[in-house]
Amino acid sequence: MNERQSRGGPAGAGGGAVYGLGLIGALIYYIGAADGFWVGVLGVLKSIIWPVFVVHDLLRLLGS
Repeated sequence: MNERQSRGGPAGAGGGAVYGLGLIGALIYYIGAADGFWVGVLGVLKSIIWPVFVVHDLLRLLGS
């Protein structure tokens, strides 16, 4: 593979940074909105899979 086909280089790190910032933001949001312990635990789980909610809402807005 040449340089353009290699993976894991500096150009591939942007997605991880966006996911990490989104994870931190989602953790703050869901834990701050939690009324109890188990709702907070559910918030932690939701914050891990936040891209699923984003894609779902975008597709719903597009009418798919």
